[in-house]
Amino acid sequence: MVQIPSRRTVLRGLAGTGAAVIGFDPFARSWAAAGATGAHGPLAHVPPLDGTLATDATSLDAAADDYGHHVHRRPLAVLRPGSVADVVAMIRFCNTHGLPIAPRGQGHGTFGQAQVDGGLVIETSTLAGIGPVTRDRTVTVGAGVKWSALAKATLAHGLTPPVFTDYLELSVGGTLAVGGLGGQTHQHGAQVDNITALQVVTGAGEPLTCSPTRHADLFEATLAGLGQCSVIVGATLTLVPAPDTVRHYLLPYDDLETYLDDQRRLAEDRRFAYLEGQVTADASGAFSTAVLEAAAYGPPAGPAPDDTLLLDGLRHTASGAQISDVTYGDFLDRLAPTVAALKESGVWAYAHPWLNLLIPGDSVAATAGAVLADLTEADLGAGLVLLYPLTGARLTTPLLRTPDDPMPYLLALLRAVPATDTAAVDRLLTANRKAYDTVAAAGGTQYPVGSLPFTRADWRHHYGAAWPQLAAAKATYDPKALLVPGRGIFQTV
Repeated sequence: MVQIPSRRTVLRGLAGTGAAVIGFDPFARSWAAAGATGAHGPLAHVPPLDGTLATDATSLDAAADDYGHHVHRRPLAVLRPGSVADVVAMIRFCNTHGLPIAPRGQGHGTFGQAQVDGGLVIETSTLAGIGPVTRDRTVTVGAGVKWSALAKATLAHGLTPPVFTDYLELSVGGTLAVGGLGGQTHQHGAQVDNITALQVVTGAGEPLTCSPTRHADLFEATLAGLGQCSVIVGATLTLVPAPDTVRHYLLPYDDLETYLDDQRRLAEDRRFAYLEGQVTADASGAFSTAVLEAAAYGPPAGPAPDDTLLLDGLRHTASGAQISDVTYGDFLDRLAPTVAALKESGVWAYAHPWLNLLIPGDSVAATAGAVLADLTEADLGAGLVLLYPLTGARLTTPLLRTPDDPMPYLLALLRAVPATDTAAVDRLLTANRKAYDTVAAAGGTQYPVGSLPFTRADWRHHYGAAWPQLAAAKATYDPKALLVPGRGIFQTV
């Protein structure tokens, strides 16, 4: 570890170089100084820090892995910041020495997105402050805050973020860098569509607060910008009234087209607060059956659920329906027992060459059907398939690239195969690309959290009309192109 002076020393040192220290920093934490070890080479003259700069093998090996467990890039060091000032200081240090940088939240990427060869990984988990809930129903939090912790904090005020990913143990900064889709997206858009301001450090090491009216170009380039222009260190989120209880529905379908039609109807009339679903294999192994998952919020967020009204006109197999009432907190954290079981069984440590695609709604039956026709149970492994609608009009963040369709669908092949079976992983990466090409030919895009081989030309096509906006922001805010090379958007991986 590198020796750590006090925060006052850091701020005084930054001020001496003309640095602008971020004005609102509710995320600073005090860390005990660790024993110093002699750093050499590029790390010989690191600046003083409030947090720690780890160079031990255990830290570097951990940063060279992620939830995908099949891409490994080893950094020179891992920063665990004790303050936003640490992020500023180390990004400036990396600019001086030409070192690439990758912020890392919970390490839940599946394709080395937050890894970096021979550079700096910034672990944002130490930026975990949660500010007060304001009268206008907003809250400002550190980028390292997990959505599970944020949910608990806001529920104490009877409020909640409007959109959650299904798995709550992800960081706020991590999902905002990508988009943040979930079962509430058809109602409220993505998580990035519910942000009023960001606290960031640019790729040049400048701390800024940005919003739709302040550094708007940076704000738009950061939300769903895959970390290309700035490191998110904090965010201000909008909140909505939270229900006390939720009625949860699992409705089985033996026909995929009927399932898709019913989902579309429910999304259009906004009947449920939450709407998702899984495609399942039938007795022959074909992925042609499904379970529609929906939830209705009760008081005070909505009226008491009425099964007759909510299920009216749906064509599921009524005898197989499962309906339950749970607390809102338990509904949000409903995956916790499954995750615990996956960890205990060892499946959590499998390779996860995931694929996440966005398909135009007007061709979803044919396009998703073509992808699923090529899917085998062996290719899915211990994973699952999600397929559910979004609402195009509520997806307003420019860099969250979605099909030009009023109701695109998310198709997610959440594969899980033993990490030791490298041949299977390679085969599935090839299958992912084939599936993407099928969807792209129909006007679809990828939701970039999976394992999909992409070239710089592919990225330019992905961003389409938004490419000039992203490229201009990159040149302005990360002129040395140091941030997040693992994406391969502006750099060769």
